[in-house]
Order: sequence, then C-alpha cells, then structure tokens
Amino acid sequence: MAGGYGEDLAYIHDVGFGAFAQNAAPALRKMLRQHGVVSGLVVDLGCGTGIWAEELQNAGYQVLGVDQSAAMLAIARNRVPQGEFRQGSFLTVPLPPCVAVTAVGEGFNYLFDRRNTLRRLLELFHRIHDVLIPGGLFIFDMAGPGRAPGPGTQRKWWEGEDWAVLVAIDEDRRRNLLTRRIVSFRMVGTLYRRDEEVHRQRLYAPSEIVRQLRSCGFRVRTLRGYGKNRFPAGHCGFLARKPNSPGTGPQG
Repeated sequence: MAGGYGEDLAYIHDVGFGAFAQNAAPALRKMLRQHGVVSGLVVDLGCGTGIWAEELQNAGYQVLGVDQSAAMLAIARNRVPQGEFRQGSFLTVPLPPCVAVTAVGEGFNYLFDRRNTLRRLLELFHRIHDVLIPGGLFIFDMAGPGRAPGPGTQRKWWEGEDWAVLVAIDEDRRRNLLTRRIVSFRMVGTLYRRDEEVHRQRLYAPSEIVRQLRSCGFRVRTLRGYGKNRFPAGHCGFLARKPNSPGTGPQG
C-alpha cells in the first residue's frame, strides 16, 4: 500500500487548495437537508484535512473522517478536535451505521491503495448501501476520461506566501490512468524544503459508476457540480440515495 500527501504537500493542499471543499460545503449541506438528513453520523471518506468535516460538525452532525495520510489527519484532528478520525484505506475500513457517506475531491480514483479496482469499488458501494439508514445519502465525485486539460504532458504551477508547487499531468487514455508528478517547496525557517510525490488515479466513465451504484440498489443522479461550483471536464459528481423501502426499486 503506497502512501500520499506527506507533511509538506498536506499543508500546501490545506492552505492552497482547500477552497474546493469550502465552496462545496453549502451545496452538500443543502442536499442533506433536502433529503431529510438533518442529524446523525456522516462518514467522510478521504476526509483530507477536515475542511468538510468541520462544516458537518458546525451544522450539528457527528462526523467520522477516514484518510490514508497521517499528515492530513493531523491537520484534521487539530481543526475538528471533537470529530473522530481513522487512518486507513476506504476499501477496508469498517463502516458504522450512518445517515450519509461523502467523498469529496476524487478520492475514490486514487491508487494509494493498489488494490483499488472497479471490483473493489463495487464491494465498497455494497458496504455503504448496507450501513446507510433507509433514505440515507451517498454523495461523492470522481475523475473520468478527459480529466487532463489537454493532450500530452500538461504543466501547471501555483504559489502561496510560504509554498510553491509544480505539477506535470499525463493522461493515458488507453489505460484510463492519470498521473500527476508533483514537486513542492515549503518554507521552513528561512529556507525552502523540496519534496516530490507521484499521484496516480484510475479514471472511470460516469455511466459505469451509475450502473454499479444502481446494481447495489441505490437511486442515482449525476451532478455537474456542487451548487454553483461546476466541475471541470472529466469530473463528475453522484448523488445516490438508499430507498426508504426495498419496494421503491433501484432506479433513479
């Protein structure tokens, strides 16, 4: 099992790229309320640094966050001291009964756990369906084919007050794999510390994910974004609901 998001990249992700979770939070809370999920335990898989977990707690929910990165979880525990956080793979972590499960930020695509395949995701979807209360929600987003912004290697960079990050992005369209080679620089004292990580994602067509969710018994619709925040090309969201009774059927 390969890890990802060490100490420096976890910090940079939190301070430099946390806006995705922050901007998604109002729409996610609205979806929960609209479907009658107004209290109870929400399991956040791939919780990262706890930005969404904090929003959940502030809205009156209990929260269990799961992530493979110890550095991410250290920030999350500091941000949400009353929340519960566990380090581990979303493929194998025990899931308690809950009112909702979320996974914000393409977490299911990452291959930090090399066992992550469509078959294992289907097993996870079944486990989530089993632990959700009737009427419970499963909200997440995933990367699909076309996630890279163009053909060939795409190079991007970002910087903040005490950090900078350079990323080379390659999409293997034949194998449906996305690779991000990340070089980060973080100021420590008066000097910058350099680190490197390679993140790989398996890309899935939204239609295939919908089919797998429905085979588990979920009613499903796809999302173009969270509220007014639209997803870029190759990025899709899913709102899956466990029916209130078996007789309501799996289609959505």
